Amino acid sequence: MEIQLKLQKNGRNIAVPFHVDRMLNAGFTGRDQKEVRHHLDELSAKGIEVPTETPLIYPVIPATLTPDEKIVVYGQETSGEIEYVLFIKNETEIYVGIGSDHTDRKLEETDIPRAKQMCPNIVSPGVWELNDVIGHWDDLVMACRVEKDGQDLAYQKGNLGLLMSPAELMAFVSGKVTGPLTDMVIFSGTVKMETPEFVFADQFSGRLTDPVLKRELAFTYRICPMEYMVK
Repeated sequence: MEIQLKLQKNGRNIAVPFHVDRMLNAGFTGRDQKEVRHHLDELSAKGIEVPTETPLIYPVIPATLTPDEKIVVYGQETSGEIEYVLFIKNETEIYVGIGSDHTDRKLEETDIPRAKQMCPNIVSPGVWELNDVIGHWDDLVMACRVEKDGQDLAYQKGNLGLLMSPAELMAFVSGKVTGPLTDMVIFSGTVKMETPEFVFADQFSGRLTDPVLKRELAFTYRICPMEYMVK
């Protein structure tokens, strides 16, 4: 699958073609295991069977990757979650973006791997070179808001120091897949919610802020359940 990245570099947007051969969604990747347990407790409270060992990775069909501003989903019980995204062309050419691992929460209760295939993985149109931010990685902040029935809600927020670093994440993935990490996209896993429950929103907006280089990556998408069948 071929996609076009928009590299932010020296105040310019540079088109960078990128071939996606494999895509993975990581989960439960917090550096602080108390935070990981908090997220597991959130899932368990909703009837979802949670793993006994973490972190985890799930392979995802690459064709689900999209920068579209509208997605179509099956059913009403879906929601996104903010994650940093690594675009790994090879060991020296790596880009970082921000995205949402949108998931079918009803199916997730019984089959997490299949739930990951049911909805698109949305990414920001822009990316940065990993080398440009790795020196102040933990200072980067990702956050998202959702809109439901006209109400705007803060949904998630956290600095990237809460999650496995790119080096840690790639080392973990290397031990779980065959071959080198080339032409691969990895979603990082997420941080805790600011709301007590999943919000099955009408719109999801995310951003990644670099307070050192004074720049931001952002994206917004509408969620449209399929409602055109006669009942």
